[in-house]
Amino acid sequence: MKRFVASGLLCAVVAVGASACSSNDKTPEEEATQAAAELCTNLTKLKSDNAALKALNPATATKDQMQQAYEAVQTDWKKVKESRQTMKSAEREAVKDAAENLKKSYDDLPGDTTGKDALTQLQPQIQALDTAVNEAATSLRCRTT
Repeated sequence: MKRFVASGLLCAVVAVGASACSSNDKTPEEEATQAAAELCTNLTKLKSDNAALKALNPATATKDQMQQAYEAVQTDWKKVKESRQTMKSAEREAVKDAAENLKKSYDDLPGDTTGKDALTQLQPQIQALDTAVNEAATSLRCRTT
């Protein structure tokens, strides 16, 4: 019985020692891969929410529906902005410009704008953001579903 306890203790000490010696540090390649995967995830979410905004029917969309869809796009943009260092400079600027143009156009809408009018006025900016996100995702070889 003493041998069993001693061998169990020895195994526990070896296991703790081995885990203390192992490194959880990621290599630069692993960090880059993780950053690219995170960016792809964020771009995919931005693309999806932008598509939902784009798909709203101007004839029936309420201002609240339009605002919720717009806010989802802005939340996604913030996440992309935080992880976009992985993108090439031109793509980074294209996505940034498109997202900021959509925000500016939305912010410039008069307070009494209907959902229909807002969607109609924002269509060019929504389409530009869709194009920029598609090009960035393609360049990064993101898998889209």
